[in-house]
Amino acid sequence: MSTHEDHPSNGRRARRTDVARLAGVSPATVSFVLNRTAGQTISDETRQRVLQAVAELDYRPNRAAQGLRQGRSSTIGFVSHDVDFGVFAAAAIKGAHEASIRHGNLLLLVNTGGSNRQAAQLVGDLLDRQVDALILAGAGTRSVTLPEGAERVPTVLLNCFVPGDPVPSILPDEVRGGREATQALLDLGHRDIAYLTGTVSAWATKARLRGFREALRGAGRDPGGHTVLPGNYHADSGYELARKLLKRGPRPTAIMCGNDRMAFGALLALLEAGIRVPEDISVLGYDDQFQLAAEIHPALSTVRLPYDVMGRLAAEGLSEGGPALQAGRTLVHCPLVLRASTAPPAGGAGRA
Repeated sequence: MSTHEDHPSNGRRARRTDVARLAGVSPATVSFVLNRTAGQTISDETRQRVLQAVAELDYRPNRAAQGLRQGRSSTIGFVSHDVDFGVFAAAAIKGAHEASIRHGNLLLLVNTGGSNRQAAQLVGDLLDRQVDALILAGAGTRSVTLPEGAERVPTVLLNCFVPGDPVPSILPDEVRGGREATQALLDLGHRDIAYLTGTVSAWATKARLRGFREALRGAGRDPGGHTVLPGNYHADSGYELARKLLKRGPRPTAIMCGNDRMAFGALLALLEAGIRVPEDISVLGYDDQFQLAAEIHPALSTVRLPYDVMGRLAAEGLSEGGPALQAGRTLVHCPLVLRASTAPPAGGAGRA
């Protein structure tokens, strides 16, 4: 197909004109093939010649030049609005990155350190670099203030929201997660279920507790007859609350915990008290963000927060050709993960 003269000399990067010369077509045809321009009829034979020339010359389009012509930079800014890149951010970034790559975009990542002033500055910096869109992500689902300038490009909020929901936000369906976790214990035969919640004021705590109560009501049970003790999402909280629970009187047959950290603490308290899990009491956590949940003994039943899926949906919704995201909230299912820490209660049923 080619001759030595067809290839660029002096080690310089191949250009579109080099590809056109090697394929025996015009530079415009090369652009039509590579950009898949609508309305342009290119024969399969011509298309294959162009693609073969691209491969032979190792041609890579100049993204900056393309961006100027198309008005796009093929870049999405990911703003992590938290003090550090924790487990949430890692999973969400992974999902967003993989989706961005599939759609031909790059993800440009920044961290605000939890500062609203820093968020506004970084959003401005990203806009100066001509990002096409923004993902603003928060750890710990909560209300946020949209950084100044974010309205200039399509923006999706990830694990956070703005009052009134003027822009799209993607959130975990915590109510459903709490409801399905409770229902799983009910289906196992548990009738005395205690709940050691996370921080009372947290959005996730309120939503999960709502799901807990909905499941109980759906089973014909009075939620007021079930012990609910507030904690703070830390392991020491789960430990202390479990000890307190054991001193209160008839012990429950199952304990739901605000998150996996609290469940680890509760497991330790039960172990110290000589109570077997799940033979004497079943324990169920929430998050499934720590590999330890699957590796401890007994392996912890939990509810998985779908941060990777949420990140993917955000990036896909902002990519050209991806599914459009509407203003308002998109709730993502939090799947139940049953492991060895839950089982039917001893004797087949809990207290009536």
